[in-house]
Amino acid sequence: MKTKKIALYTSVAAIVLAAGAATLAIQTGEPAKSSTPVASTGEAGPAITIYKSPNCSCCQSWAEHLDANGFEASIVETDNLNEVKQTHGVPREMASCHTALIGDLVIEGHVPANDIVAYLDNPELNTIGLSVPGMPHGTPGMETGRKDDYQVFAFSANGQQRVFREHKDY
Repeated sequence: MKTKKIALYTSVAAIVLAAGAATLAIQTGEPAKSSTPVASTGEAGPAITIYKSPNCSCCQSWAEHLDANGFEASIVETDNLNEVKQTHGVPREMASCHTALIGDLVIEGHVPANDIVAYLDNPELNTIGLSVPGMPHGTPGMETGRKDDYQVFAFSANGQQRVFREHKDY
């Protein structure tokens, strides 16, 4: 397991180095734009497995956002997302329309690729994942023409949560 984590972090470090302007935005705390590619080296980024309903088009759009930003996204369609969420410790108030996994890390909802990379680069102690609860307009995969302010939360297995990133439509 330790070797897998080191390999994952090494891959993520390569992506972050390749990100250039996106990385600078992350380091300065500026909101990252979902249209900014995370990786442009052609190297495969982190593998992410997305569990979604067969009929959810916004989940498919989020997977395309991840692919465009260097992730290796694979999709598992299921009619029992609640079971996936429960199995992986997603608190009810953090729930969204899909659940994804990068190793043991849980990604719930429309979390921007840049935020996932930032978390992988500097994981928070005692957290198991990131979430954008609900389905805010303007998040990756929810580009409806309207942009809501939203927050990305880091959450723990016991339900504790804190704001990891804030995205505001300036």
